[in-house]
Amino acid sequence: MIFGIILAASAGAAISLQTVFNNKVNEKTGSWTTTALALGMGFLFALVATVMAGELNVYQLARIEPWYWLAGITGVGVVFCLVQAIKRLGPTFTISIVLTAQLSTALLSDSIGWFGLEQIPFSYTKLAGIFVILIGVLVFKGVIKLPSPSIARENRKHTA
Repeated sequence: MIFGIILAASAGAAISLQTVFNNKVNEKTGSWTTTALALGMGFLFALVATVMAGELNVYQLARIEPWYWLAGITGVGVVFCLVQAIKRLGPTFTISIVLTAQLSTALLSDSIGWFGLEQIPFSYTKLAGIFVILIGVLVFKGVIKLPSPSIARENRKHTA
């Protein structure tokens, strides 16, 4: 389990870094060029790694459900949307929205058992967790205001 947590945290950090790198490329080239570069370089790296690991098996590829091939197209949408969102919202706010949407979609996928996934029962505790994250995003963005530390100190002085 610890190794899984480390891998997930590494992926989260990598997504944030990739988003920043893609944003910098986008400033010089454009959204579609950025998307092509990011996914093209990823394809080349993955292809070399696949060949080096001895995992390239055309027979297995032919047996994959047709709709699973849409993952690549989805990846294009992910990179393009992230680049566009960062231009409008900045990296941190964009990633916080992405994480909330990912968690919400994962909860729905788990609860329904989409695409042959093991169905995991829905619970209001899990939904509450998503709402806590959403409230955190709103606090981060300043939509929900919290007292500043200096105001809290002033209030303590007056009540003492």
